[in-house]
Amino acid sequence: MKGVIKKTVLSALNRTINILEKEHDENVEQLRILSNDVIEDVALYKDLDVISVTVLIYSIYKVIASISKENRQLIIDGLKSARGYLDQGNYGRYNKEIKTLFNLVKKSNAKIKVHFQDVMHAARIKKSAVLLKKGLSIGQAAGLMGLSNWDLQQYAGKNTYFADHHEKIQVKKRLLTALKIFGVK
Repeated sequence: MKGVIKKTVLSALNRTINILEKEHDENVEQLRILSNDVIEDVALYKDLDVISVTVLIYSIYKVIASISKENRQLIIDGLKSARGYLDQGNYGRYNKEIKTLFNLVKKSNAKIKVHFQDVMHAARIKKSAVLLKKGLSIGQAAGLMGLSNWDLQQYAGKNTYFADHHEKIQVKKRLLTALKIFGVK
């Protein structure tokens, strides 16, 4: 794992732990915000470790309201263990802990168990859509999140945020800048 990726994942784990340790309902929304922050790093680095942490954070956000206090503490402890293993450079144990966390989220509530695959699929689609907003192609975004292009196209086709996009710099100014860069008169 590259140093910058390790730093990104450690930061995301630390922030997630801090949010979960505060048991206020308004802090739960911070998990969604954190997941959106980390997805920018997915667009930048296109790394599987960043993807898995992003999907894990978003999955926790989606199910945290129905998780028991004991399981919430187990998730916090698991996140701390994962952080410790990653900090030590023990990537095998880190990956195992992340897998355990996914299973813990899945098994923490009977209702969640039934809908977990839907939650995971929806999380991947949502995060892929954010990647689309960041400028990645449908193929890249779907591939990074382990989806088919078709899954993402169905979701992206229903949203209007792509049509609402407005350039911040006028076309003429961008063209003049490009011509200047390449020395064309």
